Amino acid sequence: MVNYSENEGKLYHLQVGKGDVGRYVILPGDPKRCEKIAGYLENATRVADSREFVTYTGKLDGEKVSVTSTGIGGPSAAIAMEELVMSGADTFIRVGTCGGMDVDVKSGDLVIADGAIRMEGTSREYAPIEFPAVPDFTVTTALVQAAKDLKNPCHVGVVQCKDSFYGQHSPETKPVGYELLNKWDAWLKLGCKASEMESAALFVVASYLKVRAGSVFLVLANQEREKAHLDNPIVHDTDTAIHTAVEAIRNLIREDRRGKDR
Repeated sequence: MVNYSENEGKLYHLQVGKGDVGRYVILPGDPKRCEKIAGYLENATRVADSREFVTYTGKLDGEKVSVTSTGIGGPSAAIAMEELVMSGADTFIRVGTCGGMDVDVKSGDLVIADGAIRMEGTSREYAPIEFPAVPDFTVTTALVQAAKDLKNPCHVGVVQCKDSFYGQHSPETKPVGYELLNKWDAWLKLGCKASEMESAALFVVASYLKVRAGSVFLVLANQEREKAHLDNPIVHDTDTAIHTAVEAIRNLIREDRRGKDR
């Protein structure tokens, strides 16, 4: 494939190349979160800043670890994963925010995805719709263990992924509102935990690329709790989700090292 970058040693969108990133990568959506996450790493430096993609690389327990923002939604998240894998990464944790759906999922809780509903477009350009969007079991286990160790309230289950934020929050105003409302009701009846925008694409792309991926989210609020007149504050502090992702990377580093020693 042609590399359209002006710098032959860097990939077009992320502007990273071989040696710039570690095997393990944390993927926030917001570029402004990268510096905050990089603060958990030793001697982290910004190695690239291009479009919505900001990348820092440092060390965690002696291993090279990177942080790369993906922007919002599946298309840019898929681009980030493709180019990071080309640069040598093979293990990814998406960390961000979500909206709760199950009424037991409260503001400030964490949701760890063990599957994703492919109600978005990106994954359809990688796999037939019958193929499931599921995370790597080892990464998911590492996230669950990290949440338990940190005593962070956590729910594990299926998340819904969409392309339209306002299609979720004001479906009745959309020309296809009838379809959005009916499907939302189906997801609720099936026990879906939360709604977000990237996991389905990342899980399917990871399956195609034969790499590992998982997701952890802070619950910003829950519109179903609001409808039911239940307590529903808005929570913006992503520290618990970030700390859980970092500790999960630690767990994976230890597990991967043990595997090498066997």
